[in-house]
Amino acid sequence: MLHAQFDPTARQALAVTAVDAKTRKDLSWQQLADAAGLSVAFVTAALLGQHALPEAAAEAVADLLDLDEDAVRLLQTVPTRGSIPGGIPTDPTIYRFHEMLQVYGTTLKALVHEQFGDGIISAINFKLDVRKVADPEGGERAVITLDGKYLPTRPF
Repeated sequence: MLHAQFDPTARQALAVTAVDAKTRKDLSWQQLADAAGLSVAFVTAALLGQHALPEAAAEAVADLLDLDEDAVRLLQTVPTRGSIPGGIPTDPTIYRFHEMLQVYGTTLKALVHEQFGDGIISAINFKLDVRKVADPEGGERAVITLDGKYLPTRPF
């Protein structure tokens, strides 16, 4: 049976433990995702407390990280989502995403509504990809793909 959490404290503590184990064992997020058989974005989010893992994936990840059965069970619970506490984020990387939405949020909204109509882009039926590509002008660029299902607003 699938269970849900209403207090994020346990998953936050498990995230700290998982990241510590990942670091001590010198594992990459991709290695953990490969063991789980799921995407790197989904497994990373799950280990950081934002998704529930299927049983086999939870067991595989826990095995690599030497986590106990309580952790396996906890990794399978539906978390209380939201990893950024109130206010403007202070971490520079997270802040830049906040800044991008501050600058382009209304643009994205206008373009989505013009192309799709009144509705939202799902963060549940969703895929995320992060790639590093060469910048023709030198250095590197980040290509971030947010791929969510469009859900129209339905009058009732």
